[in-house]
Formats: sequence, structure tokens, C-alpha cells
Amino acid sequence: MTERKGNRDQFTLEIVKDSLIAIGDEMFHTLARTSMSPIIYEVLDFASGLTDAKGQLLTQGNGVTGFIGMLTFMVKQTLEKFGQEGDLKPGDIVIINDPYGGGGSHLSDVGLVMPIFYQGELVAFSANKAHWTEVGGKDPGSWTTDSTEIFQEGLQFPCVKLFEEGKVNQALVDLIGANVRFPDLSLGDMWAQVAALRTGEKRFRELCDKYDRDIVLESIDHLLQHGQQMALNEIAKLPKGTFEAKDFIDDDGIGNGPFPVQVKVTITDEEFICDFRGSHPQVLGPVNCSYTALVSAVRTIFLAVTNPSQDVNDGVFRPLEVIADQRSIFSAERPAAVSTYWETMLYGADLVWKALAPFVPHRLNAGHLLSVCGVVLSGVHQDTDEPFLIVEPSVGGWGAGEGLDGAAGQFCIGDGETYNVPVEVAETRYGIMVDEYSLRADGAGAGEYRGGSGCIRSYRAMTDGQTVTATFGRHKYLPWGFNGGRDGSRNEFEIVKANGGVAGPFGKYARYPLNKGDVVRLITATGGGYGDPLRRPAEQVAGDVKNGYVTLEQAKQVYGVVVNPETWEVEGVTPERQAI
Repeated sequence: MTERKGNRDQFTLEIVKDSLIAIGDEMFHTLARTSMSPIIYEVLDFASGLTDAKGQLLTQGNGVTGFIGMLTFMVKQTLEKFGQEGDLKPGDIVIINDPYGGGGSHLSDVGLVMPIFYQGELVAFSANKAHWTEVGGKDPGSWTTDSTEIFQEGLQFPCVKLFEEGKVNQALVDLIGANVRFPDLSLGDMWAQVAALRTGEKRFRELCDKYDRDIVLESIDHLLQHGQQMALNEIAKLPKGTFEAKDFIDDDGIGNGPFPVQVKVTITDEEFICDFRGSHPQVLGPVNCSYTALVSAVRTIFLAVTNPSQDVNDGVFRPLEVIADQRSIFSAERPAAVSTYWETMLYGADLVWKALAPFVPHRLNAGHLLSVCGVVLSGVHQDTDEPFLIVEPSVGGWGAGEGLDGAAGQFCIGDGETYNVPVEVAETRYGIMVDEYSLRADGAGAGEYRGGSGCIRSYRAMTDGQTVTATFGRHKYLPWGFNGGRDGSRNEFEIVKANGGVAGPFGKYARYPLNKGDVVRLITATGGGYGDPLRRPAEQVAGDVKNGYVTLEQAKQVYGVVVNPETWEVEGVTPERQAI
């Protein structure tokens, strides 16, 4: 290895730093444009980025915020397995979805890692992680609510080479194609990931050509140190001390639960420590999450508390420490089932959120829908007789906060800036019709600032023999309000039969049978409220009634406002409201 040259001027370091971030963005768009599955190119359920030669994250483009940090673990596991001189060569690509280490989530989220060499030296890695529509397993879509061990959940890629010196491992590709239900989609997405990795490699090498390898490596150090300093500056503004929160995870999908979970958050001038010890041990059903997933969830809320607009890199997270018991529901070990890991992972973020919200209300609102509210719907298309598969999250309500009502119809914190499959695409590609997509105006989450509305999305089966699997967490334990605000409503789904009968509501259900004309109604939570409902301005309450968010009875009983049902004007207030 050649010796690095001296420090460069600040302007050059900044230009190269920003160029590294731009490479991550280009990798992200390359994967989105070339993928085959709607869950990638429409929903954006993936992440991509660069790390340095040690596996430290440099830049990451995210659709799914829940992947923050997972690329780091993927690369570090690759280095652990291929750590000897000559184990990794130019053109190698490693495939990995190990939930307990490098993968960090569930088997459906498949990661690819590519070493980047320059003049014979390993200088960086390009990496990405994307949700494949299928990785095999006992259920269509691979993830399910009733698995009890990892072996039921699909193909496992234990950090093995997909490419060696640029040559594809065709035997492995053939093995994948033979074990998934939709090989064109899964393999098409794999090749899209490869294209994105090669884009990252090409751009990084061009950067070294343009500015010199030593300057690029110095810029990497500058990027990481800058991220650390930004985080420390923000931590200095936070209240100091230890803050605690407790909650319950509904169940594990197979009838066990609830499961108590807890966190102690300790903030000093230089550290942000989240200690989840004492939470429930890992369970039989598939809601377990790995330590990697927990770290990614906590990183998300850490950013929200410190600097939400910060470009992420491992320097930003140097002050953050996450602690959990081994073999706990937050740090599961093989062979624990993990296919709906997000139900627990997101509690990791939510507990920190709940502990700190009263102390940083300018950054954190009341509780939100929390769950991904994931759905897998499979069957045969009515026009083509071809099999179809819907795999997607659902939107719901976010909590109210200091000075603002909660947002309606947004994805949970783990999904971030992702999207539904558009109605037109869904009705064209799948054997369903979308009967309804509307706001859930249930009046929950009352407060001086009210929680954002959940949503209702209804799929009507157009053929017999379809099945639906769904996991809607926070089905029993509601999104929390604070500072006097009321709790929100629960996530749930129900089946309205063609004959008029109704099954449900359910929180989790695997492979519910559907026949032509049956409707799946997905109903997501309204977020928690902020502040005493009696302090909400009476005119705003009347407007809420007029717009259908609050009923006349709720306006009177909860908000203390009497509204004229014909003019939508305030007629009076109750004694309880007058007394405040």
C-alpha cells in the first residue's frame, strides 16, 4: 500500500465529499430504473450506497429508512468471511441475506456487496439491499405470519460469491431460479442490483482518476469526521439524563403474547445510549428482529432527534450505542423465525421516540401507526390466467405534535419515503379491483392538535382461489398521545365476503382464502393526539366536523364544542370546556 500524501485544501475535500454522496444517489436511481418488481421500482423498498474499505458507511440512498445501517453490517460480514489477502478480487460480487448478521432483516431483503479496487488496492465497497418479490419458502411472497423457524422462510444466502472476477456463478443463479415462484422478477431484480453496484464502482474509480486516490481517501476521512462533529453538535443541544419507556408488542402471529419491551435512553455531551435490556426473549413466531435491524431502527430515530436533514454516514452514528440482551426479541439468533421482523424492529424506534417526545417536542410528535401493515395477496389474473403476487406496505396516520396536526396517509417510520403500488398499476397487473382508497375518519387521536387519519384500502378479488396474508401490528396497543392528547386507533383488516358476511377484524392472518367478489379491507391507525382536546379552537373543531374527521357527538363529548349540523358553525361549548 502506498503512503498517503499530505492534507489537501478544504474546497477539494468538500467537492470530493459531495461527489461521494452523488455516487450513492446515482446508484439508487440506477436500481430503481432497471428493477423488475413494483415493490422496488414503485414502492422503493431498497437501499444502496458506498462504504470505505473497512465497511464504514459513506453514503446511502434510501427508499426504506429501516435499512439505515444494514449496508455497513453486510460489508463487515463480507470482510469477516473474505478477510485474507486475495480472498476478494476485482469483479467479485457477494450475495447475502443472513438475518442474524450481514442481512439484518428477513430473507426477502437480499443484499449484494462489491469490492472496489483501484490500482490493485481495495479502496471501497458498493452495496445494496432490495426486497425481492420472492425468495421461495412455504408461502407466496416468502414472508408470512405463522413461520416458526428460518428454514420455512425461503432461500438463505450465507455471504457467498455470486460473481467471481467478473464471471457469474451460473449454478447459483440456476438454483435461485428453481426455488422461487416468480424467477423473472427475482432474477431481474438481482441483475438490477448488479447494474447499480457496477455504477458505483465505475463512478468511484473515475473519482480516483480525477482527484487522485489519496485525495479521495482523505475526503472519506473528512466525510466521517464531519458527520461525527455534526452529530455531537446536535447532541449538545439535547436534554441530558436517562429517559425510559415501556410498551407491549401485540403477539407473535401464532397466538402468543403480548410481549413487554422497554428502553433506557441515556444522553450525555458525547454519547446517546439506548439500552433495551430486560425486553422479552425471542419468541416462536416470526416477529423477532436481529440486532442489526434494531440498530437500523434506532439510527432512524436518532437522526430524527438530532439532525433529520443530515446525509448519513457512519461518522454520524459514532456517538450512538445500542445495547440488547442476546437471544432477545430485539436480538434474535438462529434459527428464530424473522419474516415479519419489522413489527418488533419498529418498536425499537418507537420506544426511544416515546421516551424522548416529552423532552424534545419540537422534534418528535405523538405515536403513529408504527406497523408496516404489510400485505401479500396472491392468485390468478382474471384476464390472463397467469399467477400474480402483490407485496406492499400500507399508509396510515402519524401523531400530532407541538403546533401541528398529525399527517394523514403516510408510511411508518421504517418505510420512509416509499409509495403504494398505484391503483392503475395494481388493477392492470393483478387479479383485483381497488374498491376504495380513502381516509379513515374515526375521530381518534383527539387533542389540541389531532392525530393524522389512517386509511382504508379495499381489494376485491376477481377470481376464485386467491389468498391474503397480512400483518398489522398495533392491533391491540394503540398509537400513544402525549401532553394530554388521546391515543389513536388500531390497525386492522377484515374480509367482506361476496355474500355479505364479514370475517375479522384481524391483526395478523396467514393465507386467508378469497373467492371472486370477496373484499379485503385494510384499515390503518389514526395517530395519537397532542395537548388537551378542550383547548383546540372551537372553529377548528367545527371545521373538522364539516370535513368529516370528527362527528357531531365527538365534537361535543371530546372537544366540548356544540356544532350546528346544517351550518357547520359553533353553537356553543360545554361546561367542561368553559372551565379551562
